[in-house]
Amino acid sequence: MNSPFIAFHSLFCHPLPEGHRFPMVKYELLPQQLLREGIVESHHFFQPQFVNEKDILAVHDANYWQKLKSLSLDKTEIRRMGFPLSQQLLNRELSIAQGSIDGAKIAMETGLAFNIAGGTHHAGSNWAEGFCLLNDQAIAAQYLLNHQYYDRILVIDLDVHQGNGTAEIFKNEKKVFTFSVHGENNFPFKKEVSDLDIGIKDGIYGEEYLKILEDSLAKVFEEFQPQFVFYQSGVDVLASDKMGKLKLTIEDCEQRDFLVFSYCKKYKTPVQVSMGGGYSHEIKYIVDAHANTYKMGIDLIMNDKN
Repeated sequence: MNSPFIAFHSLFCHPLPEGHRFPMVKYELLPQQLLREGIVESHHFFQPQFVNEKDILAVHDANYWQKLKSLSLDKTEIRRMGFPLSQQLLNRELSIAQGSIDGAKIAMETGLAFNIAGGTHHAGSNWAEGFCLLNDQAIAAQYLLNHQYYDRILVIDLDVHQGNGTAEIFKNEKKVFTFSVHGENNFPFKKEVSDLDIGIKDGIYGEEYLKILEDSLAKVFEEFQPQFVFYQSGVDVLASDKMGKLKLTIEDCEQRDFLVFSYCKKYKTPVQVSMGGGYSHEIKYIVDAHANTYKMGIDLIMNDKN
């Protein structure tokens, strides 16, 4: 664990209007906590540049991209996106997407890489939605396909909200298997169709959730035999989350991560991890849960060579 494997850029900590509901400060606090707890060292971070336009257009519609890069989305589209549109915000998305591409290439060598931000799974081929402008893991997955690194890629999306954008982008791509476990009554209210969707009822506790997840992971890994995994590890599954509607504890969230990384390890499948959502009332719960994902992945995949 000597080389950089965590994408981080100061652009990730984007200024928002006072009172905005998105907890942007977590992208500043998470690297600090990882360093403070000794989970990683400063040289493990790398600063991604901006993603190449051809990699964006491999996933996103040309007309949508033209409107986005010219900052000409209309008011309805900006409202659906959830952020005030600016060049700085767009630059943030360009850096996040490249961070996931770079992370995927790193994971090919080391087994594991992270993006401090990302998991922008609501961005579809021609829309922005739910704080997502460009779909970072979809862009990275398509990059791997286009460069013929793999032909069986699994997207594991455990954010409490369905990965609707990712599902739509890959709906006709048999080389990418999209798997989403999400609140069936939660946003987005118009779901897309993943290769495997598990809709979870409101108020579910950790024991039931984890049983459903483990059974599903066992089936997907055995039947699809993925060569590479993208993991969207949103922590809005916590009971403390303002938008989640589930009853998972932070220990349940740790066990969720353990299951994902254990299957990646068992099947010797490299994995790139993007953080996804988290909206707990106290920022500490969000940052702690995200930090646990790093610790679990590093302990299971990087530090344990057996």
